[in-house]
Amino acid sequence: MDKLAIAFLASNNGTSFRAVNEAIRANEMNAAAVVLFSNKASSAALAYAAANGIPSFHIPTKGREAEADRQLRDMLIAHSAEIVVLSGYLKKLGPLTLAAFDKRILNVHPGLLPRYGGLGMYGRRVHQAVLDNRETETGATIHLVDGEYDHGRTVVTSTVQIYQDDDVLSLEQRVMVAECQLFIDLIRRISIGELRLPL
Repeated sequence: MDKLAIAFLASNNGTSFRAVNEAIRANEMNAAAVVLFSNKASSAALAYAAANGIPSFHIPTKGREAEADRQLRDMLIAHSAEIVVLSGYLKKLGPLTLAAFDKRILNVHPGLLPRYGGLGMYGRRVHQAVLDNRETETGATIHLVDGEYDHGRTVVTSTVQIYQDDDVLSLEQRVMVAECQLFIDLIRRISIGELRLPL
């Protein structure tokens, strides 16, 4: 069985990208990290990809969104990507990329959608909102990517208990662990044919 070819997009650290790649290296899934793209030249994910022999590219988006969309679409196709995984990628994808990889682009969100999603709701902002609302649980959501922030169909979720002494940092750490495990489990299921593409 051929390895599932995964492309990754990350703006900064790319934590779930790293976790999935480590799972690939440990033979926990029948997959290969074929390429990483970042919109930031200083992204730590680019350095990690280079250190691990994964082809990586900086595609700036500011002021050149249409050109970046076309470039990303063409390069994803050139690297024979079967699915695209967003790992803290903070830019909207353009219509060409969305059309070419419809129902094959996955994003992880550090909260339970749809309540804690949308424009401006990312990272620690989500955790702060959850704490401000005195929720008893939060979680991670992997969803299909469409043209709106955190809007596409939910694929899988994982819940995380909130404790009375939690703050933003402690919650962030536990949710990040849940995000990474959720992505590893989902991609493993896709890689062995348990879930069929397009999702």
